[in-house]
Amino acid sequence: MILVFSAKAIYSVVVLFMSILRLNEEHIEHALHRAVDILTSGGIVAFPTETFYGIGAKFDSEDSLHKLYKIKQRPENKPLPLIIGSRNLLVQVASSINTTAASLMDRFWPGPLTLILPAKETLSPYITADTHAVAVRIPGESFALRLAQYARFPITATSANTTGKPPARDTETVIDYFGDNIDLIIDGGHAKGMLPSTIVDVRGETLEIVREGAIKRDLLMHAHDHTE
Repeated sequence: MILVFSAKAIYSVVVLFMSILRLNEEHIEHALHRAVDILTSGGIVAFPTETFYGIGAKFDSEDSLHKLYKIKQRPENKPLPLIIGSRNLLVQVASSINTTAASLMDRFWPGPLTLILPAKETLSPYITADTHAVAVRIPGESFALRLAQYARFPITATSANTTGKPPARDTETVIDYFGDNIDLIIDGGHAKGMLPSTIVDVRGETLEIVREGAIKRDLLMHAHDHTE
């Protein structure tokens, strides 16, 4: 059974136990408040990033992190990346930040650059997958960025897909993948579907590019050379 509730340019659809909110700039505060309330309560939210749709859980909610792994059919040895709205939140997830990492943050955050940093010992193994590392970024202009800023706590931002399937670019695909296993979907329309974020390991003295994505290797190496 699907129930639709209208209020000007925003609607809420309830599919069994899952809700969908369509984004509208006039009502974005409502969407942000609803999403953060669900995350704080241990729920799971799907939302548009500057590339594809992601699914988020509060970084220290063990039950929701466990559920996230289960519904994504994600291997337990694969860490969950995080988004934050401010560099001030890094103290909650990273044990240290070296000069190289700080310089790349200055140059590319907010934006599609994920940095692998030494993880705090207290961070959930669902986040680190026992690698003692955490992957984190401040996303580029998108609902994901506004959500991370509004929440003021780290949020998982793994792609909204089950393992082996393409990342979702719209809410219909999110529903196909997860049904009512997600508590809320923020419908931002068709995602841009650009290249994913570039992932760089900055734990050591050298810069290691794990995945080349939206930010190209040459640009990263040029930025790195100018920090030495």
